[in-house]
Amino acid sequence: MSLFEKERDLNVSPDRVELRVSASALGQRVDDVNLRLDAFLGKHLTWRSRTSIQALVRDGYVLVDLVTPDHPEGLGELAVEKRPGRRLRHGTRVVVMIPPELRLPVPEATSDEIDVLYEDEHALAVDKPPGLPVHPSGRHFSDTLIQRVHARCRETHLERGLAPRLCHRLDRETSGIVLVAKDPAAHPFLAQQFEERVVEKEYLAIVRGVPDADAGTIDAPIGPARMSAVRLKMTVAVDGLPCRTDWSVVRRHGDVTLVRCRLHTGRQHQIRVHLQSIGLPIVGDKLYGEDEDYFRRHADGALTREDLERLELPRHALHHHRLVFTSSLTGAPVEVISPLPADLREYLAGRAWTDG
Repeated sequence: MSLFEKERDLNVSPDRVELRVSASALGQRVDDVNLRLDAFLGKHLTWRSRTSIQALVRDGYVLVDLVTPDHPEGLGELAVEKRPGRRLRHGTRVVVMIPPELRLPVPEATSDEIDVLYEDEHALAVDKPPGLPVHPSGRHFSDTLIQRVHARCRETHLERGLAPRLCHRLDRETSGIVLVAKDPAAHPFLAQQFEERVVEKEYLAIVRGVPDADAGTIDAPIGPARMSAVRLKMTVAVDGLPCRTDWSVVRRHGDVTLVRCRLHTGRQHQIRVHLQSIGLPIVGDKLYGEDEDYFRRHADGALTREDLERLELPRHALHHHRLVFTSSLTGAPVEVISPLPADLREYLAGRAWTDG
Protein backbone atom coordinates (compact mmCIF):
# COMPACT_ATOMS: atom_id res chain seq x y z
CA MET A 1 0.00 0.00 0.00
CA SER A 2 1.36 3.43 -0.97
CA LEU A 3 1.27 5.97 1.85
CA PHE A 4 1.43 9.02 -0.39
CA GLU A 5 -0.47 10.26 -3.44
CA LYS A 6 0.96 8.88 -6.69
CA GLU A 7 0.21 12.02 -8.67
CA ARG A 8 2.13 14.40 -6.42
CA ASP A 9 5.08 16.65 -7.15
CA LEU A 10 8.13 14.86 -5.74
CA ASN A 11 9.85 18.20 -5.18
CA VAL A 12 7.26 19.10 -2.55
CA SER A 13 7.32 17.44 0.85
CA PRO A 14 4.07 15.45 1.33
CA ASP A 15 1.54 17.03 3.68
CA ARG A 16 -0.61 13.95 4.22
CA VAL A 17 -0.72 10.17 4.41
CA GLU A 18 -3.77 8.36 3.03
CA LEU A 19 -4.76 4.85 4.10
CA ARG A 20 -7.72 2.51 3.78
CA VAL A 21 -8.55 -0.34 6.15
CA SER A 22 -8.28 -3.62 4.22
CA ALA A 23 -9.37 -7.00 5.52
CA SER A 24 -7.05 -8.85 3.13
CA ALA A 25 -4.04 -6.80 4.25
CA LEU A 26 -4.89 -7.67 7.85
CA GLY A 27 -5.43 -11.37 7.05
CA GLN A 28 -9.01 -11.24 8.30
CA ARG A 29 -12.52 -11.65 6.96
CA VAL A 30 -14.36 -8.43 6.11
CA ASP A 31 -16.91 -8.91 8.90
CA ASP A 32 -14.17 -9.57 11.48
CA VAL A 33 -12.29 -6.29 11.04
CA ASN A 34 -12.74 -4.14 14.14
CA LEU A 35 -9.59 -2.39 15.33
CA ARG A 36 -8.59 0.77 17.12
CA LEU A 37 -7.57 3.82 15.11
CA ASP A 38 -4.22 4.19 16.91
CA ALA A 39 -3.43 0.50 16.43
CA PHE A 40 -4.21 0.75 12.70
CA LEU A 41 -1.97 3.78 12.28
CA GLY A 42 0.77 2.06 14.25
CA LYS A 43 0.86 -0.72 11.63
CA HIS A 44 1.63 1.80 8.88
CA LEU A 45 3.43 4.71 10.52
CA THR A 46 6.09 2.40 11.87
CA TRP A 47 8.58 5.22 12.43
CA ARG A 48 6.33 6.81 15.08
CA SER A 49 5.60 5.58 18.59
CA ARG A 50 2.07 4.75 19.67
CA THR A 51 2.17 7.69 22.10
CA SER A 52 3.06 10.14 19.33
CA ILE A 53 0.34 8.66 17.09
CA GLN A 54 -2.22 9.16 19.86
CA ALA A 55 -1.03 12.77 20.19
CA LEU A 56 -1.56 13.33 16.45
CA VAL A 57 -5.11 12.02 16.80
CA ARG A 58 -5.95 14.11 19.87
CA ASP A 59 -4.47 17.23 18.24
CA GLY A 60 -6.84 16.92 15.28
CA TYR A 61 -4.41 15.79 12.57
CA VAL A 62 -6.35 12.60 11.70
CA LEU A 63 -9.47 12.54 9.53
CA VAL A 64 -11.72 9.53 8.98
CA ASP A 65 -14.41 8.58 6.47
CA LEU A 66 -16.27 5.86 8.35
CA VAL A 67 -18.15 3.05 6.65
CA THR A 68 -21.69 2.05 7.60
CA PRO A 69 -23.91 -0.85 6.54
CA ASP A 70 -25.64 1.51 4.10
CA HIS A 71 -22.33 2.99 2.87
CA PRO A 72 -19.72 0.19 2.77
CA GLU A 73 -17.30 2.44 0.84
CA GLY A 74 -17.77 5.39 3.20
CA LEU A 75 -19.74 8.61 2.84
CA GLY A 76 -17.07 10.34 0.78
CA GLU A 77 -16.61 12.94 3.51
CA LEU A 78 -13.69 13.18 5.91
CA ALA A 79 -14.22 14.31 9.49
CA VAL A 80 -11.67 15.02 12.23
CA GLU A 81 -11.45 12.09 14.65
CA LYS A 82 -9.83 12.89 18.03
CA ARG A 83 -10.44 9.52 19.72
CA PRO A 84 -7.42 7.18 19.45
CA GLY A 85 -9.68 4.28 20.39
CA ARG A 86 -12.20 4.84 17.62
CA ARG A 87 -13.10 1.45 16.09
CA LEU A 88 -12.53 1.00 12.37
CA ARG A 89 -14.20 -1.43 9.98
CA HIS A 90 -13.11 -2.75 6.58
CA GLY A 91 -13.12 -0.02 3.92
CA THR A 92 -12.67 2.93 6.27
CA ARG A 93 -10.54 5.71 4.76
CA VAL A 94 -8.05 7.41 7.07
CA VAL A 95 -6.04 10.56 6.29
CA VAL A 96 -3.21 11.79 8.51
CA MET A 97 -2.26 15.44 8.00
CA ILE A 98 1.48 15.87 8.57
CA PRO A 99 2.24 18.89 10.78
CA PRO A 100 4.55 21.39 9.03
CA GLU A 101 7.31 20.90 11.58
CA LEU A 102 7.38 17.14 10.88
CA ARG A 103 7.62 17.36 7.08
CA LEU A 104 10.94 16.39 5.55
CA PRO A 105 12.72 19.23 3.77
CA VAL A 106 13.05 18.44 0.06
CA PRO A 107 15.40 20.78 -1.80
CA GLU A 108 13.76 21.42 -5.17
CA ALA A 109 15.43 20.06 -8.28
CA THR A 110 15.77 22.27 -11.34
CA SER A 111 14.63 21.40 -14.85
CA ASP A 112 17.71 22.84 -16.56
CA GLU A 113 19.71 19.88 -15.22
CA ILE A 114 18.02 17.48 -17.66
CA ASP A 115 19.54 16.46 -20.98
CA VAL A 116 16.58 15.52 -23.20
CA LEU A 117 17.28 12.96 -25.93
CA TYR A 118 13.72 12.53 -27.23
CA GLU A 119 10.28 13.94 -26.43
CA ASP A 120 6.72 13.70 -27.68
CA GLU A 121 3.32 14.29 -26.06
CA HIS A 122 3.49 11.06 -24.03
CA ALA A 123 7.16 10.12 -23.63
CA LEU A 124 10.38 11.73 -22.51
CA ALA A 125 13.79 10.08 -22.89
CA VAL A 126 16.52 11.69 -20.81
CA ASP A 127 20.27 11.14 -20.45
CA LYS A 128 20.97 10.25 -16.83
CA PRO A 129 24.41 11.28 -15.59
CA PRO A 130 26.40 8.85 -13.43
CA GLY A 131 25.84 9.16 -9.70
CA LEU A 132 22.29 10.49 -9.96
CA PRO A 133 19.60 8.24 -8.39
CA VAL A 134 16.54 7.80 -10.57
CA HIS A 135 14.03 7.93 -7.69
CA PRO A 136 13.95 9.05 -4.03
CA SER A 137 14.96 6.37 -1.53
CA GLY A 138 16.02 6.10 2.10
CA ARG A 139 19.53 7.34 1.36
CA HIS A 140 18.71 9.84 -1.38
CA PHE A 141 15.40 11.66 -0.98
CA SER A 142 16.26 14.82 -2.92
CA ASP A 143 17.70 15.74 -6.33
CA THR A 144 16.85 12.56 -8.19
CA LEU A 145 16.16 12.13 -11.89
CA ILE A 146 12.38 11.89 -11.51
CA GLN A 147 12.38 15.03 -9.36
CA ARG A 148 14.21 16.92 -12.12
CA VAL A 149 11.59 15.65 -14.57
CA HIS A 150 8.82 16.81 -12.21
CA ALA A 151 10.40 20.27 -12.07
CA ARG A 152 10.41 20.37 -15.87
CA CYS A 153 6.80 19.20 -16.17
CA ARG A 154 5.27 21.20 -13.31
CA GLU A 155 3.25 23.65 -15.40
CA THR A 156 2.38 21.28 -18.23
CA HIS A 157 1.47 18.18 -16.20
CA LEU A 158 1.72 18.33 -12.40
CA GLU A 159 -0.52 21.37 -12.07
CA ARG A 160 -3.16 19.31 -13.91
CA GLY A 161 -2.69 16.35 -11.54
CA LEU A 162 -0.60 14.35 -14.04
CA ALA A 163 2.66 13.06 -12.57
CA PRO A 164 5.36 11.73 -14.92
CA ARG A 165 6.47 8.18 -14.08
CA LEU A 166 9.57 6.13 -14.77
CA CYS A 167 9.16 3.26 -17.25
CA HIS A 168 12.33 1.49 -16.06
CA ARG A 169 15.33 2.20 -13.85
CA LEU A 170 19.10 2.34 -13.93
CA ASP A 171 21.52 1.80 -11.06
CA ARG A 172 22.75 5.01 -9.51
CA GLU A 173 26.24 4.66 -11.03
CA THR A 174 25.00 3.63 -14.49
CA SER A 175 24.61 6.47 -16.98
CA GLY A 176 22.48 6.77 -20.07
CA ILE A 177 18.93 6.59 -21.37
CA VAL A 178 15.93 6.55 -19.06
CA LEU A 179 12.41 6.57 -20.53
CA VAL A 180 9.69 8.45 -18.66
CA ALA A 181 5.95 8.45 -19.29
CA LYS A 182 4.86 12.09 -19.11
CA ASP A 183 1.41 11.23 -17.77
CA PRO A 184 -0.15 8.23 -15.97
CA ALA A 185 -2.32 7.28 -18.98
CA ALA A 186 0.75 6.67 -21.15
CA HIS A 187 2.68 4.75 -18.51
CA PRO A 188 1.07 1.27 -18.85
CA PHE A 189 1.67 1.12 -22.63
CA LEU A 190 5.32 2.17 -22.33
CA ALA A 191 6.19 0.23 -19.17
CA GLN A 192 4.60 -2.95 -20.53
CA GLN A 193 7.12 -2.97 -23.37
CA PHE A 194 9.90 -3.38 -20.81
CA GLU A 195 7.98 -6.05 -18.91
CA GLU A 196 7.35 -8.02 -22.11
CA ARG A 197 10.96 -7.48 -23.30
CA VAL A 198 9.99 -6.06 -26.67
CA VAL A 199 12.20 -2.99 -26.33
CA GLU A 200 15.75 -3.08 -27.69
CA LYS A 201 18.34 -2.19 -25.03
CA GLU A 202 22.03 -1.81 -25.76
CA TYR A 203 24.71 -0.83 -23.28
CA LEU A 204 28.37 0.11 -23.60
CA ALA A 205 30.75 -1.20 -20.94
CA ILE A 206 34.49 -0.93 -20.35
CA VAL A 207 35.76 -4.24 -19.04
CA ARG A 208 39.07 -5.45 -17.65
CA GLY A 209 40.65 -7.97 -19.98
CA VAL A 210 40.90 -8.52 -23.71
CA PRO A 211 38.65 -11.26 -25.15
CA ASP A 212 40.02 -13.35 -28.00
CA ALA A 213 36.63 -13.52 -29.71
CA ASP A 214 34.96 -10.49 -31.23
CA ALA A 215 31.48 -11.43 -30.03
CA GLY A 216 29.57 -13.96 -27.99
CA THR A 217 26.39 -14.81 -26.12
CA ILE A 218 26.08 -15.42 -22.38
CA ASP A 219 23.05 -17.60 -21.70
CA ALA A 220 23.21 -18.28 -17.96
CA PRO A 221 20.57 -18.02 -15.21
CA ILE A 222 21.01 -15.41 -12.49
CA GLY A 223 19.97 -15.62 -8.85
CA PRO A 224 20.92 -14.23 -5.44
CA ALA A 225 24.56 -14.65 -4.36
CA ARG A 226 23.74 -16.42 -1.12
CA MET A 227 27.38 -16.68 -0.03
CA SER A 228 27.86 -12.91 -0.24
CA ALA A 229 27.60 -10.57 2.72
CA VAL A 230 25.91 -8.04 0.38
CA ARG A 231 22.22 -8.85 0.24
CA LEU A 232 21.52 -7.34 -3.19
CA LYS A 233 24.39 -9.13 -4.94
CA MET A 234 23.50 -11.56 -7.74
CA THR A 235 25.42 -14.39 -9.37
CA VAL A 236 25.15 -17.02 -12.09
CA ALA A 237 23.19 -19.84 -10.44
CA VAL A 238 21.70 -23.08 -11.75
CA ASP A 239 18.46 -22.34 -9.88
CA GLY A 240 18.32 -18.72 -11.04
CA LEU A 241 16.06 -17.05 -13.59
CA PRO A 242 16.76 -17.45 -17.34
CA CYS A 243 19.02 -14.70 -18.59
CA ARG A 244 20.68 -13.89 -21.92
CA THR A 245 23.17 -11.20 -22.97
CA ASP A 246 24.77 -10.75 -26.40
CA TRP A 247 28.13 -8.95 -26.39
CA SER A 248 30.54 -7.72 -29.04
CA VAL A 249 33.87 -5.91 -29.02
CA VAL A 250 33.73 -2.26 -30.06
CA ARG A 251 37.41 -1.53 -29.48
CA ARG A 252 40.35 -2.98 -27.55
CA HIS A 253 42.41 -0.52 -25.50
CA GLY A 254 45.49 -2.21 -24.05
CA ASP A 255 44.34 -4.30 -21.10
CA VAL A 256 40.73 -3.07 -21.20
CA THR A 257 38.01 -3.42 -23.83
CA LEU A 258 34.98 -1.38 -24.81
CA VAL A 259 32.11 -3.81 -25.44
CA ARG A 260 28.53 -3.47 -26.59
CA CYS A 261 25.90 -5.55 -24.77
CA ARG A 262 22.35 -6.26 -25.89
CA LEU A 263 19.89 -7.48 -23.29
CA HIS A 264 17.27 -10.10 -24.07
CA THR A 265 16.14 -10.20 -20.44
CA GLY A 266 16.21 -7.56 -17.73
CA ARG A 267 17.49 -9.16 -14.54
CA GLN A 268 19.03 -7.23 -11.68
CA HIS A 269 22.68 -6.38 -12.45
CA GLN A 270 22.49 -8.65 -15.51
CA ILE A 271 25.32 -7.18 -17.57
CA ARG A 272 27.63 -6.80 -14.59
CA VAL A 273 27.06 -10.40 -13.47
CA HIS A 274 27.30 -11.93 -16.94
CA LEU A 275 30.49 -10.12 -17.94
CA GLN A 276 32.14 -10.96 -14.62
CA SER A 277 31.17 -14.61 -15.12
CA ILE A 278 33.26 -14.84 -18.31
CA GLY A 279 36.27 -13.09 -16.78
CA LEU A 280 35.48 -9.58 -18.01
CA PRO A 281 34.49 -7.53 -14.93
CA ILE A 282 33.48 -3.93 -15.55
CA VAL A 283 36.07 -1.31 -14.65
CA GLY A 284 35.18 0.51 -11.43
CA ASP A 285 32.62 -2.10 -10.32
CA LYS A 286 32.78 -2.23 -6.53
CA LEU A 287 30.43 -5.20 -6.18
CA TYR A 288 31.41 -7.50 -9.05
CA GLY A 289 35.08 -6.61 -9.32
CA GLU A 290 38.01 -8.10 -7.46
CA ASP A 291 36.66 -7.48 -3.94
CA GLU A 292 33.09 -6.79 -2.81
CA ASP A 293 34.48 -5.03 0.27
CA TYR A 294 34.88 -2.00 -2.00
CA PHE A 295 31.08 -1.87 -2.15
CA ARG A 296 30.70 -2.05 1.62
CA ARG A 297 33.32 0.62 2.22
CA HIS A 298 31.73 2.83 -0.42
CA ALA A 299 28.33 2.48 1.29
CA ASP A 300 29.95 3.60 4.54
CA GLY A 301 31.75 6.49 2.84
CA ALA A 302 35.07 4.89 3.73
CA LEU A 303 36.78 4.33 0.36
CA THR A 304 40.45 5.31 0.57
CA ARG A 305 42.59 7.02 -2.06
CA GLU A 306 44.28 3.67 -2.63
CA ASP A 307 40.88 2.05 -3.19
CA LEU A 308 39.98 4.61 -5.83
CA GLU A 309 43.33 4.19 -7.56
CA ARG A 310 42.79 0.43 -7.80
CA LEU A 311 39.24 0.89 -9.05
CA GLU A 312 40.51 3.44 -11.62
CA LEU A 313 37.05 5.00 -11.94
CA PRO A 314 34.80 6.33 -9.15
CA ARG A 315 31.82 4.51 -10.73
CA HIS A 316 31.32 1.37 -12.76
CA ALA A 317 31.87 1.92 -16.48
CA LEU A 318 28.40 0.99 -17.73
CA HIS A 319 26.28 3.19 -20.00
CA HIS A 320 22.80 2.69 -21.48
CA HIS A 321 23.63 3.65 -25.06
CA ARG A 322 20.63 2.73 -27.25
CA LEU A 323 16.91 2.18 -26.70
CA VAL A 324 14.21 1.33 -29.24
CA PHE A 325 10.58 1.41 -28.10
CA THR A 326 7.17 1.72 -29.74
CA SER A 327 5.53 5.13 -29.72
CA SER A 328 2.16 5.29 -27.98
CA LEU A 329 1.21 8.05 -30.42
CA THR A 330 2.06 6.53 -33.80
CA GLY A 331 2.75 2.85 -33.12
CA ALA A 332 6.07 3.27 -34.91
CA PRO A 333 9.48 2.38 -33.45
CA VAL A 334 11.48 5.19 -31.84
CA GLU A 335 15.26 4.91 -31.57
CA VAL A 336 17.09 6.89 -28.88
CA ILE A 337 20.89 7.13 -28.75
CA SER A 338 23.09 8.39 -25.91
CA PRO A 339 26.81 8.78 -26.77
CA LEU A 340 29.47 7.48 -24.41
CA PRO A 341 29.73 10.10 -21.63
CA ALA A 342 32.74 12.31 -21.01
CA ASP A 343 34.15 10.44 -18.00
CA LEU A 344 34.34 7.16 -19.92
CA ARG A 345 35.68 8.81 -23.06
CA GLU A 346 38.41 10.46 -21.01
CA TYR A 347 39.28 7.15 -19.36
CA LEU A 348 39.80 5.53 -22.78
CA ALA A 349 41.54 8.54 -24.32
CA GLY A 350 44.86 7.80 -22.68
CA ARG A 351 44.88 4.19 -23.86
CA ALA A 352 46.09 3.29 -27.33
CA TRP A 353 43.85 1.18 -29.56
CA THR A 354 45.16 -2.33 -29.99
CA ASP A 355 42.75 -3.51 -32.69
CA GLY A 356 44.30 -4.76 -35.90
